[in-house]
Amino acid sequence: MNMLLLLSRMKLTNGEIDIRLTNQDIASDEVGIQDGYVFHIYKHHGLRKIGYVSLRLGESPSLYYLGHIGYRIDPPYRGHGYAEQACRLLNDLMLQHGLRSVVITADPDNIPSRRTCERLGCVLESIVPVPDAFRVLCSGSQRKCRYIYLVQEA
Repeated sequence: MNMLLLLSRMKLTNGEIDIRLTNQDIASDEVGIQDGYVFHIYKHHGLRKIGYVSLRLGESPSLYYLGHIGYRIDPPYRGHGYAEQACRLLNDLMLQHGLRSVVITADPDNIPSRRTCERLGCVLESIVPVPDAFRVLCSGSQRKCRYIYLVQEA
């Protein structure tokens, strides 16, 4: 089944936020992303984007530090658990791709992002140094916390 058709049939809201597909073509041989998706996050039925969540498919040295899920909530909307909710809304999509666990990374000093991982039930696998070759990709981060997120069955 065409993934775009599948996405149009999936529940992409939880009644508090909606995630809307904005880009399905985020493949990058250079980074090792085989496929992926970027969704903008909106308050339920809202028109103003409040952030984004992305799912990157593949395995590579770059994704080891970058992670499979990325998110950002715009400053005025932080502190409401929207990143956690957006990650949970990706569960069906991850299951459709056969994923049972994914990696989410966070900077050690990014307490809100680390709390998001903890609320998701992620397990902190390790805190690893980011080699120089991957620092630009990781926005200059010198270390990354690698969290394992177990995808929830429906």
